[in-house]
Amino acid sequence: MVEFVINKLRSGGLITNYFCTSSCKHCLYNCSPHWERRYIDPDTAEKNLKTIRALGCRSVHIGGGEPLLRPDKLGTVLEIAAGVGVSVEYVETNSSWFRDIESAKALLSRLRPKGLRTLLVSISPFHNEQIPFSKVQGVIEAAGQVGVGIFPWITDFVSDLSQLDPAKTHCLDEYRQLFGDNYLMQILQRYWIHLGGRALETFRPLLGEKTSQQIIAENPAGCAAELTDTSHFHIDLFGNYIPGLCSGLAISKDALGTPLSTERYPILMDLYHNGIRGLFEFAEKNYAFSPQRIDYINKCDLCTEIRTHLVINDYNQSNELKPAEFYMNLA
Repeated sequence: MVEFVINKLRSGGLITNYFCTSSCKHCLYNCSPHWERRYIDPDTAEKNLKTIRALGCRSVHIGGGEPLLRPDKLGTVLEIAAGVGVSVEYVETNSSWFRDIESAKALLSRLRPKGLRTLLVSISPFHNEQIPFSKVQGVIEAAGQVGVGIFPWITDFVSDLSQLDPAKTHCLDEYRQLFGDNYLMQILQRYWIHLGGRALETFRPLLGEKTSQQIIAENPAGCAAELTDTSHFHIDLFGNYIPGLCSGLAISKDALGTPLSTERYPILMDLYHNGIRGLFEFAEKNYAFSPQRIDYINKCDLCTEIRTHLVINDYNQSNELKPAEFYMNLA
């Protein structure tokens, strides 16, 4: 039997916190203001970064949640990264923390010598539902004045957001009215979105058309390719490695580099070898799972529903379904 082992990391990031000012409708990690207001501690940050470096990755990005909600703690993480020889490519931000140019310049100026080189600034209709575009513009201006680089994600939406009042937030319906009923589908063609997390709820009315049995029949193989993909990995503030883009699944960072065992990781091993069929049959047999809809988007959609069912029904055989708050913040 082929072993499930993560022994080399290619490119990824460190999640400092899951709490956020927003509950974006496309968020893969279901971040929101309702999460515990916990930030990564220095010891966990150092251990995570040392693990990342030991497995061959010399640079990371920092994301959340919103990392800049705790700027002093972010500064500590930046210093730790430099100390262990891991460079920080960029820090993600939604700009919600912006108040005015001078205070933003002061904050960024404090972080720059600690290792802040570039901000990935989120620019999208999803973020604009809860963050005025004027805040985004302010962060970009302040960063430019203090020598912090900007990675705008993505510039393609600047023209859209600029057609509405930048001082206010705007719901997706306003964009539909302005750009047409198929605007949400157009977003998928302009913006990389992984259909997992909260994006499942957002796009299911447009893309969901398969029953659980169709999903299972179309996906007979295991999920090894997805679970072992390290091209965009993350390790979070709890010391959990998130396999591939499978938010809500967790591997302890201490287990990286060695083959996973069925005893410690029964769900992950089942998914790795047997795919969605294996997980479905396990949940059906042991936890009375039954599909709740007939409009699944993909196997990730069905998998998320099954895992949520397990968490709600007190599955406690392992620590793979973490963090638990992920499953409580889907909407």
